[in-house]
Amino acid sequence: MDTSQIEIKPIHTTKSETFRINLWEDRTRGEQWVPTYDPKALSLVEDDFLRTVSNNAVDSGRRSFEFQALVPGTHRLEFSKRMAWKFTAEDRRVFEVTVLDIPAR
Repeated sequence: MDTSQIEIKPIHTTKSETFRINLWEDRTRGEQWVPTYDPKALSLVEDDFLRTVSNNAVDSGRRSFEFQALVPGTHRLEFSKRMAWKFTAEDRRVFEVTVLDIPAR
């Protein structure tokens, strides 16, 4: 996959706040989004899958990831769409997370 064509999406948050990323996943095809990030900067606090209702045997829906920002700065958060039988990612989503250090009042 040519990484020069990947759009980097910005996310702005503050230290200790949480933010959510939603991605479509078709588990019938064996798709699974796998996040890559610095665990010292971001913490995964929730990983949930909401199945789309249908009358057939399709297992697809919205995968939600909720992260907490731990330290100020700019951090890369990358999701790779993996398939069990492939060595390379089928798709990627890249986010640049900017965390501000806002003092508590």
